[in-house]
Amino acid sequence: MVIAVHPKTLRYCTFYINASHFRRNLSLWSMKKEPDLESALARNRRWMVNNQIKNIILRSPNQVAPIEFLQKKFKTLDLKGKALNWLKKYPCCFEVYREKDELFCQLSKRMQCLVEEEEAIKDSQEPVFVERLAKLLMMSKNQRLNVLKINELKRSFGFPDDYLLRIVPKYSDMFRVVSYTGRRSSMEIELISRNPNFEVSSIEKLAKKEGRGPRFSCSLPPTWIKSWERFREFDASPYISPYKETIGLIEGSVEMDKRSIGLVHELLSLTLWKKASILKLAHFRREFCLPDKLNVLLLKHPGIFYVSNRYQIYTVLLREGYNGSELIEKDPLVVVKEKFGELMQEGLHEYNRRHYLMNLEKKRKKGDLTIRTETRKRDSNEELCERDDDQEGGGLGGIFDAEERKRFYKVLFDDDSK
Repeated sequence: MVIAVHPKTLRYCTFYINASHFRRNLSLWSMKKEPDLESALARNRRWMVNNQIKNIILRSPNQVAPIEFLQKKFKTLDLKGKALNWLKKYPCCFEVYREKDELFCQLSKRMQCLVEEEEAIKDSQEPVFVERLAKLLMMSKNQRLNVLKINELKRSFGFPDDYLLRIVPKYSDMFRVVSYTGRRSSMEIELISRNPNFEVSSIEKLAKKEGRGPRFSCSLPPTWIKSWERFREFDASPYISPYKETIGLIEGSVEMDKRSIGLVHELLSLTLWKKASILKLAHFRREFCLPDKLNVLLLKHPGIFYVSNRYQIYTVLLREGYNGSELIEKDPLVVVKEKFGELMQEGLHEYNRRHYLMNLEKKRKKGDLTIRTETRKRDSNEELCERDDDQEGGGLGGIFDAEERKRFYKVLFDDDSK
């Protein structure tokens, strides 16, 4: 029997199968949304774009950047529009001035004070950075990690940009930089000596404080009966420290999975925000002996971790580090970064208010108002507000609440109608 298949039908079937497989893979990333934790993730990104602009300005000569130069950088920041218009929205953070027919931008005095405060904290936190770096190396298979891979997560751990120059040479009895292949891309930080005091995980530290054996904590509502049953079954076996060598542990075994969960838990506990990108953690799969499908393993433990794909960035968050949407213990660097977020929000409110008053004044001078149908205005406002909520960094989502954004867009609509 001969079956004839039309080429177009074949292509369609192939696409359908691949799309179905793709959807099944995506389903592995999904987890029920929790508003408090989603809000925490949104708030952490509130200052991300402006923080990158701040770093660009600090690296510029005399800490002054031409607007034209910043405009070229906008694409890398995933922003559209004019850089000048963006900077004017944050007068509390950035100062724009003209010199010889060219526009320049520098940090405001209040912003500069926060930068100095942050640097002072980094200096005082040096022993903490040393311990964090040593712990990372101690958890790795060969007591060394690639510099480029560490750089991907250095800000998550609070490391200063110049940690290779500030920390590693100063503690030469603990660390050294090696390159066994001679290539710059293969540069690694190697641990020379282990400090036994650092070989205590956050779980073991809490257990010792409370006078009990080390075990994980579950942060799920009591109504999640099946999840609680799976957690109790998982937590019944002995805790395996992430600082213990993997010799004798079989890949895919219960013991190895328990060690992997403990290692991710420890990594997240060392970060400032108790969260990290799953894709970046997966880059350390070989060094930390993590499973190939790390996301699948994390999703099996919703009582310990929360997995989100907000902003199309797959992030794992340590549940026990949060009370609602707030961090329970805030690192000093987190405190100063939140001040930056407040300053940014203050500037945006100031810009919004000034723009609003300017439009009101225009209306008074004009003497009459161009009236649109209320339905059209309301629908347009809501559409733009929803669009802002979905944008990664360029919108007003996370800066204003819903009512403030609607009022802001109402002013823009009225201004455009003139």
